[in-house]
Amino acid sequence: MNATLAAVLAVLALTLVKATPLIYAALGGVLSERSGVVNIGLEGILIAGAFTSVVVSGATGNPVLGALAGVLAGMLVAAILAFVTTRLAVDQIVAGTGLNIAALAGAAFGLVLIYHQPGASHEVPALGHTGEIVLIVLAFAAALALHVVLTRTPWGLRVRACGEDPSAAEAAGIDALKTRFWAVVAGGAIASLGGVYLALAELDLYSDGMTAGRGFIALAAVIFGRWTPLGATGAALFFGFFAALQFSLQRAGVPSELLQALPYLAALVALAGFAGRVRAPASDGIPYVRS
Repeated sequence: MNATLAAVLAVLALTLVKATPLIYAALGGVLSERSGVVNIGLEGILIAGAFTSVVVSGATGNPVLGALAGVLAGMLVAAILAFVTTRLAVDQIVAGTGLNIAALAGAAFGLVLIYHQPGASHEVPALGHTGEIVLIVLAFAAALALHVVLTRTPWGLRVRACGEDPSAAEAAGIDALKTRFWAVVAGGAIASLGGVYLALAELDLYSDGMTAGRGFIALAAVIFGRWTPLGATGAALFFGFFAALQFSLQRAGVPSELLQALPYLAALVALAGFAGRVRAPASDGIPYVRS
């Protein structure tokens, strides 16, 4: 009985570890999409946050400065996405996909340029166990705070109005393009913490492919969570549980290929079950151009 309880607790603890970067990325996606911008670039924001935090932590010997730099990098990537989708009315899917490719390629080039080796950086000062716990707790605090912001504050009301009908929002005196821009940038700041967590809390380095499609799983969590902060957090925990389950099933002789695919299969099944049953913000993904 004690062994069973220990195994269950281990899976639950690992679920929190695996879900935390998904929670941050999903919250960033929620904020962006509630304003009307589909943020396909979440994967690129995670990469930018992870890579930059490692570089700065290694250069300064201070992981806190590395974490702050990672957040700034995520905001910069999000600002590029926000600018081209709001001011230039570029297709949001195309823009986000391009940023993902650019971030992945830029980090791979940066590894060779800075560390003179492909594939992975050197080990750098990390946040440690205490920092990992702080980031896990902060993820849930951020979910609650974003819920309050979107439902109880004037700025949250403006964000939601722009996601539903930017023309009506403009008629009410709201600058829809500016509101969308800053919602995407703020979402990038939140999402980048997922990359920081991966690089400086769960690990102490950056390696190619370390984000492993978490940005896309986070997008699934946004939909599964009905575009709400608390719902997306619950969905991220659901996907995190399947990621944690891999380690428990390894002992049962389940093929490793299936185990690696488990979180993605869970995301596909969840999306298939919710197809047609949820409604995105009415203007989500639709560029707004002032007449």
